[in-house]
Amino acid sequence: MSDTSAGLSLSDELVERINNSLTSGLPMLIAYVNGEGQARLSFRGSMHVHSADQLAFWARDPEGGLTRAIEANNKLTIMYRDPATRTTIFFYGRGTVASDEATSDRCYDESPEAERKADAEKKGHGIV
Repeated sequence: MSDTSAGLSLSDELVERINNSLTSGLPMLIAYVNGEGQARLSFRGSMHVHSADQLAFWARDPEGGLTRAIEANNKLTIMYRDPATRTTIFFYGRGTVASDEATSDRCYDESPEAERKADAEKKGHGIV
């Protein structure tokens, strides 16, 4: 997910928190609007930092609701929440389905091992 117009630059601490959110027991939450106009929430264990101003994750179901929703309305909100430190961070941006194999592979490869094992045959795709 990216929104370069916001000028986002992630600190090293935040990169560490995001990249380890699943193993820390804090999977990130993504909000989107489905095809019926209903707001939906979905935990994403594969969320990770893709670049200095982009997040990415692996979507295991290539025909899933989030993928279809991005095609119609690519605006997304992602939330990181750590109740122990009372840290809540929202990210607002636009999501795109990785259109090339290299980007999609990178999204898969940079996801936590547990998420890669859940789609060992790589049937899904990356979303940036």
